Amino acid sequence: MTGAVLLDLDGTLSDSRPGIAASFRFTLTELGHDADKAGDLTWAVGPPIAVSLERLLQPYGDTRVDKALGIYRERYSAVGLYDCSVYAGIADMLDELRAAGMTMCIATSKRKDFAERVIDHLGLRGYVRNVYGALPGGGLDHKHDLLAHILSVERFPAEACVMLGDRLHDIEAAKRNAIPSIGALWGYGGREELEAAGAGAIAAVPDDVARIVLA
Repeated sequence: MTGAVLLDLDGTLSDSRPGIAASFRFTLTELGHDADKAGDLTWAVGPPIAVSLERLLQPYGDTRVDKALGIYRERYSAVGLYDCSVYAGIADMLDELRAAGMTMCIATSKRKDFAERVIDHLGLRGYVRNVYGALPGGGLDHKHDLLAHILSVERFPAEACVMLGDRLHDIEAAKRNAIPSIGALWGYGGREELEAAGAGAIAAVPDDVARIVLA
């Protein structure tokens, strides 16, 4: 095996903020809250949904995270999932990595069945060997557990992999599994967050990724 690239989805391959943010606002409204008070929800895109919902509900004094999760997932599955687009330059990045012989797998905090549908909707299926994500019922919700699962199932040596992601959860999970990491600066986390988390490298644009991986 030449090497493997584990790819986060939201904020790394796909700009999924419109659909996710709209689903969060819908959830707040269904729970009887003023969704306008939530402000900019960029921070909520990327972490496990239950984590984002718990933080989202705190200002309202609402602890109904499980109920919110059900509302969110129903709305997102029906409508929000399709309100996303591939970032400019991603297709070229994936072409370069594939041409270099890299194996690519999706490693997302999004539920696996949702991620599968997004990958097909965006036309990215041909680039990836497998799609890995959280499981219904709470399995693999934590990113470090997900990455450990991928290493085990795919039999990837950690040192032969790299994790590409835009949030601290991606970088910290990679570190816990001894996987080198690249922070995607075009996503939702930003340079300060990625560097503080300990990203091994920072890619300002998708065109930087193959150069860093193959260096």
